[in-house]
Amino acid sequence: MVVLSKSQFETLIEQALADLPAEILQHMDNVAITIADWPSASELKRAGVSPPRQLFGLYEGIPLTKRGQHYSLVTPDRIILYRGPLQAAHYTLPALREQVRQTVVHEIAHHFGISEARIRELGY
Repeated sequence: MVVLSKSQFETLIEQALADLPAEILQHMDNVAITIADWPSASELKRAGVSPPRQLFGLYEGIPLTKRGQHYSLVTPDRIILYRGPLQAAHYTLPALREQVRQTVVHEIAHHFGISEARIRELGY
């Protein structure tokens, strides 16, 4: 298991975001990326996952494809990355870095309205 401080983990997320194409980042709208140590019971339920070690990230919000002309004055969407499960599942820093990257891409894909099935087809 790789154990990083919160700031070291944040650096992995920042690196994953920096590696994304600028066009992706330009189109992200009203979304915050946060870190939690472990998913809550309600987050596990919303994700349809029971063992907490299996949930690496979660997107909560209204995907860009579902927003209409009346979309305004809403709280930001949220992408949550779970430090505990990600660290527990990986034994080397390079493996953890790659999984953080994949998780960031996966959750951003949900922000863009891409379904879970399609994301899996794409390998994320």
